[in-house]
Amino acid sequence: MSHLGYSFATQSTSKYALLGNLSNPTSVSSGCSEFMGNSVRNCSFSKEFGKKQRIGYSPLKVVCVDYPRPELDNTANFLEAAYLSSTFRNSPRPKKPLEVVIAGAGLAGLSTAKYLADAGHKPILLEARDVLGGKIAAWKDKDGDWYETGLHIFFGAYPNVQNLFGELGINDRLQWKEHSMIFAMPSKPGEFSRFDFEEVLPAPLNGIWAILRNNEMLTWPEKIKFAIGLLPAMVGGQSYVEAQDGLSVQEWMRKQGVPDRVTDEVFIAMSKALNFINPDELSMQCILIALNRFLQEKHGSKMAFLDGNPPERLCMPIVEHIESLGGEVRLNSRLQKIKLAQDGTVDSFLLTNGKEVRGDAYVSAAPVDILKLLLPDEWKEISYFKKLDKLVGVPVINVHIWSNILSVYADMSLTCKEYYDPNKSMLELVFAPAEEWIARSDTDIIEATMKELAKLFPDEIAADGSKAKILKYHVVKTPRSVYKTVPNCEPCRPLQRSPIEGFYLSGDFTKQKYLASMEGAVLSGKFCAQAIVQDYELLAARAQRELAGAGNV
Repeated sequence: MSHLGYSFATQSTSKYALLGNLSNPTSVSSGCSEFMGNSVRNCSFSKEFGKKQRIGYSPLKVVCVDYPRPELDNTANFLEAAYLSSTFRNSPRPKKPLEVVIAGAGLAGLSTAKYLADAGHKPILLEARDVLGGKIAAWKDKDGDWYETGLHIFFGAYPNVQNLFGELGINDRLQWKEHSMIFAMPSKPGEFSRFDFEEVLPAPLNGIWAILRNNEMLTWPEKIKFAIGLLPAMVGGQSYVEAQDGLSVQEWMRKQGVPDRVTDEVFIAMSKALNFINPDELSMQCILIALNRFLQEKHGSKMAFLDGNPPERLCMPIVEHIESLGGEVRLNSRLQKIKLAQDGTVDSFLLTNGKEVRGDAYVSAAPVDILKLLLPDEWKEISYFKKLDKLVGVPVINVHIWSNILSVYADMSLTCKEYYDPNKSMLELVFAPAEEWIARSDTDIIEATMKELAKLFPDEIAADGSKAKILKYHVVKTPRSVYKTVPNCEPCRPLQRSPIEGFYLSGDFTKQKYLASMEGAVLSGKFCAQAIVQDYELLAARAQRELAGAGNV
């Protein structure tokens, strides 16, 4: 590893999330890649006594509770997302619905299919694997325990995701948590520093007050320098944020006069939580988008966890909605080749089972690395597709450890109801960056993980296993996950409508303002569906020409 720090998220049986940042060449990070990830996201805290005490210090006892859903429905971003959803339901019903073939049933593909179905069209959604969700997929082991691709957090600042839950009637499946962020102190193992967002204050005052009250992570001069740097982002909005794409986090911080200590101890954790890479690689645009949303929206940084595994609790309701409107979802349908017609447009999607699937329009909702492998040679030199070369997925390793840790977590509530078990804890952690570890054995990864955990929780965990006992573990490796948000990659992100008539892209790597996140995936699906609906007359006429041509053969 090239960095000298790490952050990590832990998930107990009730999805308990902690993040820290220590000086060590091994890296463990939050697996959410969902905006800020370097904090305890979902727990109230009280003091736990009876352990070895230091003067003025006692360990934190975690008490996880659910909170009412925040008032999101009247915010400007929520209403904007709601309006976009309504345009599909209210669009004129097509004389002849388009059959749209979509490859990839992650959130982007599911979103594309859902909103096309809402507009009266027939999506045919193809998923290569036997599980839904893509980057939010999960599996059940022989003991009935679930293990996931990563730890996923649903923010108040995700207006399209929040609308999606409401449209499906599953708002009750999100378990909202206290509006606090608690950082592990890198130089003080076992101690934490918290940021509390006051409910009575509007944005951005609640965020500013939370920062001002905390004097452990940032000194006053550092706060002032960082605040001055953030002002243009708050005033200039999205245009200023996108203009910072050319700078890394480290470069931007130095430009503002913020000491490297702040980058090393605070923003290294945030960088890995957002994109699984270090501050010297991550584009500052990524950090600013997160901070801007959190500072501009009172409930933007409020966090919720899904009450169970994502394929069943989120993806299946979308599938049921699609099928209720006449669409299809087919598992075990892996795309092998994009077959072209004589004019260079798509003739069909050829699957690995030998079947060809034809439609009036085609969508790739696969990750960008898979898309690049599937691109026909005839398209590769087209500028639209050639720019994709700079977009490369980040390797990610997700680790699940079941143990007998109960002392700190004994009062856990049902933060994630389906995963709750009163007899054992489950920690979920993600290595970041993982490039040097992706080929290592599971044993090596678990051993390195326990060494890092022992430094953050010295009273509960020992690297030699003398304290917490590992009952079992799962390691999930994703060689290419979300695209690496390095400086100057923003111009390479494609619009959803490609230059090939009838071919579209969906995915968080495509152009939308939420970058590599669940919100970005859902919004990209809506934009893709919108482009197809707007092109209805063109696509319908194309289908008629093809039909007439087939009749003349």
